[in-house]
Amino acid sequence: MKLRLKSRTRKLRIKTRNQVFIGVLVAFFFAALAWGLSLFYYQASWQVSAFAGILAFLIVLWTNGALPLGMVSLLPIVLFPAFGILDIKSATSNYANPIIFLFLGGFMIATAVEKIGLHKVIAKMLLSHFPKTPKGIITAFGVASVALGSTLSNSTVALLLVPIALSITQEPKLKTRFLLAVAFGASISGITTPIGTPPNLIFIGFLQTVGLGTISFVGWILLMLPLSICMLYAMIQILSFGLNKEEINIDAFGGVSVNFEHKRLLVFLAILLGILVLNSPIKPIYSGLGFNENLILLSFGLLMFIPKIGFLTWEDSRSIPYEINFLFGAGFCVAMAISKIQLGEAFGSVLGFFGTLPLILFVVCVCFFVLLLTMFISSTALSAILLSVLYASTKEVLEPQLQSLIMLIATICVGFSFLLPFSTPPNAIVANRGGVKVWDMFRFGFILSLCGIALIIIFGMLYWRWFL
Repeated sequence: MKLRLKSRTRKLRIKTRNQVFIGVLVAFFFAALAWGLSLFYYQASWQVSAFAGILAFLIVLWTNGALPLGMVSLLPIVLFPAFGILDIKSATSNYANPIIFLFLGGFMIATAVEKIGLHKVIAKMLLSHFPKTPKGIITAFGVASVALGSTLSNSTVALLLVPIALSITQEPKLKTRFLLAVAFGASISGITTPIGTPPNLIFIGFLQTVGLGTISFVGWILLMLPLSICMLYAMIQILSFGLNKEEINIDAFGGVSVNFEHKRLLVFLAILLGILVLNSPIKPIYSGLGFNENLILLSFGLLMFIPKIGFLTWEDSRSIPYEINFLFGAGFCVAMAISKIQLGEAFGSVLGFFGTLPLILFVVCVCFFVLLLTMFISSTALSAILLSVLYASTKEVLEPQLQSLIMLIATICVGFSFLLPFSTPPNAIVANRGGVKVWDMFRFGFILSLCGIALIIIFGMLYWRWFL
């Protein structure tokens, strides 16, 4: 028995080594191809060609998972200085971008919510206010996702609600719909606040890095909340189509009750939201408090660790996904490199094509292109890559306001991919933990993705365009 176990372990190690070797080899191949095309076909400079090769290398490794995400995301610190694209000080400064500390603060608060079970209290409260029919439960999960998403990341929302969805029924059809409501609702909730999903933070940090301004915390909510509500309504109608109206017995929250710790954390969250609202300027009427929002979120996050005041011990910080911080830094590093080497000018003959398209047609092309890419690349890695490409391709043909609009539309499209388990973290969570079939996710997700694209285009052209 021991010999068989050793043999299987040895075969698994060999298989893993082979996957890593092949994955890295493929990355080197595409890096050499991008470098060669840039240098010899497009007659780009050595610096631009080297950047194209490095970017292709990073994209392939982010996509195939041959090496750990955090390790790949740290490679720009080594590769950009080595090829003369950025100096070491400039490269490393991107990994201390203030947006990273906004994410850290938000995740500390999310850990406190999860630790004391506040999410169960919120879910129980919401489920008790909706009919105990399939459509009512789908609505409750959608509303719960958006409510929890105001302070938690979309992946955390999915992790917290999946066990609740599984406990309601074992009937396959209903269980699938409830789990999809959790996954899709979590993705919808992810766009509602800046800390809801990593692509939001990557976009805001990217704007700051390339000098296109920024969006305040409350300003982001004002932009996205109407879209979230519309998408939530569309999701409820799609997932509840064809279901009966019989009542379902729910006993998942029998032992859940509100205690003093829950109330205390709710007070903290209310104070935080109040400060963020007061801090957000409403020009030209009100200029705001003038505090840095990144420091506000980080301060409240650290407050969670103060004994007898907060809710966490330092050991709880181990659950924070620090590799995502490195991915943020890599995205900002790529953005700084593009600004320095003027990539748009280097490929002006190619990228000038976008200037010939009407704006609405260009937006439609971007939306469907992003939807296609999310079927092959994870949302976080895709946003880090896509923003850099869009910025370079539109820098010479669009004014800054429209550049910001195009990149914002692409960012929201990345978060609105409902097609496959790989597309977004909530999809992966319900597929792995809930056993949702790929075909079920695809057929419902495809319809919802089309609704999302239509709504994004409408909001982008009629609302966001004048807000930015």
